[in-house]
Amino acid sequence: MTIFFLLAPFSVMLALLGLWGFWWTVRSGQYDDPAGDAARILLDDSDMGPPALIQVTAGGTDPE
Repeated sequence: MTIFFLLAPFSVMLALLGLWGFWWTVRSGQYDDPAGDAARILLDDSDMGPPALIQVTAGGTDPE
């Protein structure tokens, strides 16, 4: 029973740490570009240089 008093707070702290990490990634913009990720996965970049920045607008890709 003693181990319960050690492991229960530890597991709660670990869960809170995971939630804080997820919240931090959401607030820092890690998930803000799903359209760019979807477009980049279709490109064959084996013979290309560094990936270019893809800007997406409401009407599709920006022709710049």
